[in-house]
Amino acid sequence: MSALNPHFEKAQRAFVAMKGKTASEKAVFLENIAIQIENIKEVLIPMASRESNLPEGRITGELGRTVGQVRLFANLIKEGSWVEATIDHADPGRSPVPKPDIRRMLRPLGPVVVFGASNFPLAFSTAGGDTVSALAAGCPVIYKAHPGHPETSKLVADAIKAAAEKSGMPEGIFQQVEGGISVGQELAKHPMAKAIAFTGSFNGGKALFDTAAARKEPIPVYAEMGSVNPIFAFDGKLSQDRDALATAYVGSLTLGVGQFCTNPGLIFVPEHQADAFTKQVAEKIGAVAAAPMLHEGIAQAYYQGLTALKGKEKLSWVHAVSPSDLIAGSPALARVKAEDWINDEAFQEEVFGPFGIIVTYRDVDQLRKVADALHGQLTCTLWANPEELDEAFLSMIEEKCGRLLFKGAPTGVEVGFAMQHGGPFPATSDSRSTSVGVYAIKRFARPVAFQDMPEALLPDALKESNPLGIWRTVDGAWTK
Repeated sequence: MSALNPHFEKAQRAFVAMKGKTASEKAVFLENIAIQIENIKEVLIPMASRESNLPEGRITGELGRTVGQVRLFANLIKEGSWVEATIDHADPGRSPVPKPDIRRMLRPLGPVVVFGASNFPLAFSTAGGDTVSALAAGCPVIYKAHPGHPETSKLVADAIKAAAEKSGMPEGIFQQVEGGISVGQELAKHPMAKAIAFTGSFNGGKALFDTAAARKEPIPVYAEMGSVNPIFAFDGKLSQDRDALATAYVGSLTLGVGQFCTNPGLIFVPEHQADAFTKQVAEKIGAVAAAPMLHEGIAQAYYQGLTALKGKEKLSWVHAVSPSDLIAGSPALARVKAEDWINDEAFQEEVFGPFGIIVTYRDVDQLRKVADALHGQLTCTLWANPEELDEAFLSMIEEKCGRLLFKGAPTGVEVGFAMQHGGPFPATSDSRSTSVGVYAIKRFARPVAFQDMPEALLPDALKESNPLGIWRTVDGAWTK
């Protein structure tokens, strides 16, 4: 018998009870979560900073993002059209076969498992986007706290539970568990789990994906597993703005000691500009001081990744570093030719930390070969004048990422309706989903069609009178 059975049994009872809750009641629950978190910010911010080594200013901003996305989902479910209510009316006179009445909408999956991330102790953790989008969909959450910030997780978990009690939500709507890899695997194997959300390493995400796929009842795993987020710098744009672009690249690469999932670990530059650009980047990187990483394990993995690459003969080191202490991350920079980059997949593996590789290319034809060899990414960035881009190259790059930028740098993810934070494998396990923005809710819902169901038994979203007043597709027309 699994030690987790009581958690899942509570979650299943909560799931059944949640089906009777209105969208307004669920929205009040989310709004109360935001209020409860804000009520403890004077304790929460210094605790999160202490446990993660992130400055309090960064944590303050992250807290604002966290409560902002909670309220975004509250507004989404109050508005209601996210359920994709669709009605095809019957036509009993159709020949040769009468047409039935069919009504379709999204319904919650059931209890889901969420794994906390190390690099965002608030926005991607206990009350982060994975948890809140699942709760918004009507799914109870069993949350596995990240061991890197246990007290922070407990503070936020208590806030969610207080919000649940205040809002009249069923017991078991949110539960927190702690433990290591074995607990994570047990969560993924439990027959009552209906989905998994994870942000972390490739090895961790792939292990959960494999476990979930091997179950008697396979379940979806939404794993964000890492990305090197390449920037493609074109000749004309680079010659116009080289110093500004070098500044932007270093700023994005070293932001948060390189511990964002969108730090640009690769930048492709034309060969004839490479020396000048490399010099500017190296000078700017040299001025960035080492800073504490999230924890010793992250720092150790960072330097182990650099050490592994130092054995690559084709890679030349522009700014090589060694550990200055057990936790500080020093920025590092290397350079390689495009043909050598294409021939060695190790140059595409993420080194989580402030490390970048400048890849030099001869011409656009070689850049097409690079694009063809590129693994799936969260983001790709094009620094180019419009006339330097063609549809064929854009199409190739679009196939390799979830978010394509044409200015600025990939760090900084806007939380809203249009954001896509996911990408082709191995960046994520499912490129059809996003972990940021309102469409994250659809990871935890499935479509159900009701055929010839009596009006009184239909969910409100599908009733003929549209008592919720939501936008729906009726006989092919978008209408209220």
